[in-house]
Amino acid sequence: EQNKEVVAELMEKESLMLVNTFAGQYLEAQLWDSEIGKTIAHSYFKERGFTDETIRKFNLGYSPDAWSAFTDAAYKAGYKLEYLVKTGLSIEKEGKYFDRFRGRVMFPIHNESGKIIAFGGRILGNDKKTAKYVNSPESEVYYKSKALYGIHLARKSIITEDVCFLVEGYTDVISLHQAGVENVVASSGTSLTEDQIRVINRYTKNITILYDGDAAGIKASFRGIDMILAQGMNVKVLLFPDGDDPDSFARKNNPLFIKEYLQNEAQDFIDFKSKVLQEETGDDPIKKAGMIRELVESIAIIPDPIIRSVYAKACAKKIETEESVLLNEISKIIQSKKKKESFKTNEHPEEMEENNFHENIVKPKEVVTFSKVEQQEKTLVRLLLQYANELINIKVPNENSVVETITLRVGDLIMSELFSDEVDFKFNGLNKIVQLFNIEEGENYPCESDILRNDDQEIVNTAITLISYKHELSLNWQDKHKINIPGEIDNLKKAVYSALYSFRIRRVEEMEQELNSELNKSSEADATMEILTRLKALLDVKQELGKELQYVVLK
Repeated sequence: EQNKEVVAELMEKESLMLVNTFAGQYLEAQLWDSEIGKTIAHSYFKERGFTDETIRKFNLGYSPDAWSAFTDAAYKAGYKLEYLVKTGLSIEKEGKYFDRFRGRVMFPIHNESGKIIAFGGRILGNDKKTAKYVNSPESEVYYKSKALYGIHLARKSIITEDVCFLVEGYTDVISLHQAGVENVVASSGTSLTEDQIRVINRYTKNITILYDGDAAGIKASFRGIDMILAQGMNVKVLLFPDGDDPDSFARKNNPLFIKEYLQNEAQDFIDFKSKVLQEETGDDPIKKAGMIRELVESIAIIPDPIIRSVYAKACAKKIETEESVLLNEISKIIQSKKKKESFKTNEHPEEMEENNFHENIVKPKEVVTFSKVEQQEKTLVRLLLQYANELINIKVPNENSVVETITLRVGDLIMSELFSDEVDFKFNGLNKIVQLFNIEEGENYPCESDILRNDDQEIVNTAITLISYKHELSLNWQDKHKINIPGEIDNLKKAVYSALYSFRIRRVEEMEQELNSELNKSSEADATMEILTRLKALLDVKQELGKELQYVVLK
């Protein structure tokens, strides 16, 4: 049962929504029925190129140029002055009430379900002493940071087109709608916010920011780009020709050309940002270094490691810089950010050098031994433990089946393989360690010292056993004989793939043993035939894995 406070809050919100609904109907009626509304206000919308159908579609209205015309009408209709003030439609001063939006054409702001939650009002003249636009203040039903103008009309089209066009003003949205581009919203007179991006993210992963070509618009787009990338979304930017904004561009061109222009001229954020920054830097090497840094910081925001890698590759080609340089900088930025966040939340109040930490470790409290069948598991988890954050290049087919080289972390490769196969290790200590590497996208994998600080002694004992380098040649031996033998880190990709294939072969062998056991117990012909068929399939898989393993080892 809801308590009195919750019930009161819900009733107040409902009352505010009812007031806004009444206001929307009143303001629309003033536009269509009053003399000034039909002549002056309606003419303003017509001059903007809006048809009657469009005006009604967006519930546009007019607030009479009188001190309290709306307030008096609402009060007479039975609405409390308290709620008129809380919605911001009326203003109270020294016991007197008057209209906030008097003498303005009105743009109702709707929530996602289409209910009016606020208003924006524009003056009809060009009086420089009067604010051109006035918006409703925040209320219990209207939060500027979450509201998107036009979202109630754009939702279906955003889903269908799988992209959302983001503009700045009310008229930008209306003009594009009238031109047939309905998957468009505006940030309601505020700078783009994380909450607004989350709303769009419910309908699509793709945002294209539409700006006019002035310097202010360009700089504003930089901030918006990074905020969108941080939420794992894809972002493009389109700048209109000088002198045009989305509103004017939509009014002067035909719908087919507009749609083609939006599709063809939108630039990936890397292309857009590098072009803008290159124009500013010229041949100045110091400025160019700053440009590269700014591009890298945007890429580092992307949570998905594979997408980060693809963008790093594209960026390196665009600005003629070594890809490895960008990847190293990206890794530094991510690690630095993680450390700052860690200190803020007091996760690690004292930073301990990894070398000093290892010096204090002599041996595990309990000796951990692995059986012969667990050796492949041990090797795979050890590579994860020691090299998860190291970068390697791998070849993968893109959406067009063309093989491309991408860079990603060892941990990304191993964890994706383990989870795609739904692997569960026999040795519990290994399972526990692997779970520690099941991180959110964009996070750094734990390092050895993090694992060795764990409160679970089984994890610590297992980890210490794994990182004991019993099978590597002593560095002292190498120094003594003046022989430089490549270590595992020098052939990391080879070691990872070798471990993965060996691990899979071992898994296939275990499945063969289980099926052979079933075969010995089987007495029915159909069941026996099914088991033999499965054994044949496993044999084929094993042979293919064997070929891959041999190729990795020999190449």
